[in-house]
Amino acid sequence: MKLRIFSWNVNGIRAISKKNVFEWLDEYKPNILALQEIKATEEQIPKLFEYFYTNRIVNSGRLKNQSGVLTYSNIDFVSNDFCENIDDRLEGRIIEHNIKDVCIFNVYIPNGKASKERLQYKLEFYEKLLYHSSDLIKKGKSVIICGDFNTAHKDIDLKQTKILNRSGFTEKEREYLEKFFELGFIDSYRYIHGSKKNSYTWWSYRSKGREKNEGWRIDYILVSDDLKDKIIDAFILNEVFGSDHCPIGIEIKL
Repeated sequence: MKLRIFSWNVNGIRAISKKNVFEWLDEYKPNILALQEIKATEEQIPKLFEYFYTNRIVNSGRLKNQSGVLTYSNIDFVSNDFCENIDDRLEGRIIEHNIKDVCIFNVYIPNGKASKERLQYKLEFYEKLLYHSSDLIKKGKSVIICGDFNTAHKDIDLKQTKILNRSGFTEKEREYLEKFFELGFIDSYRYIHGSKKNSYTWWSYRSKGREKNEGWRIDYILVSDDLKDKIIDAFILNEVFGSDHCPIGIEIKL
């Protein structure tokens, strides 16, 4: 079975639903659409894709008009979990979907910019997600993690004219993200496209980074090592506007 899995930090599902920016769905037709930072309760989410998706799973969390993750799917999951062992502050940052022997995560990693305390929370979130993923792999599960990681992995993943040692690109944050690759996870985009430059998924509104393509690649779809040879293609849809992020996706054979 071929699946298309797409991920997008929409920076507000209610705001973006008014911008008519989902035409790309008709072309790519993702079986699973994972959205982050929806900033809405389940009741506030507009009816958008009911014509195509039979399932809608929402984790709004306890923070009003902040965070929140939402997954649309036209395949049935065996189970869904909000992983409160990871998102222990209930901020609406994760959903784990299970399809037989495959676990798919929709994640919105915390931003550590606000304070040292938030940075520590971000690193702890990474650590807990890594431990949980490792445990699933040990149990024989295949794992796919998609979403906004709020960290650029390598130098190539951000515009070099920008300041490097800042939130999202500090050595400590990169070190924690690197642990996923040490565990055996594969960066699906780099697996397909290698060292392709100027491949970004987030741009600053303030500096008009989108117009100058001065961005960061902080959105990823990671797959466990056993799935790497099943990746058919990987996408960054940087021509899609509506958010300060753009959609990313993979086509994979499961």
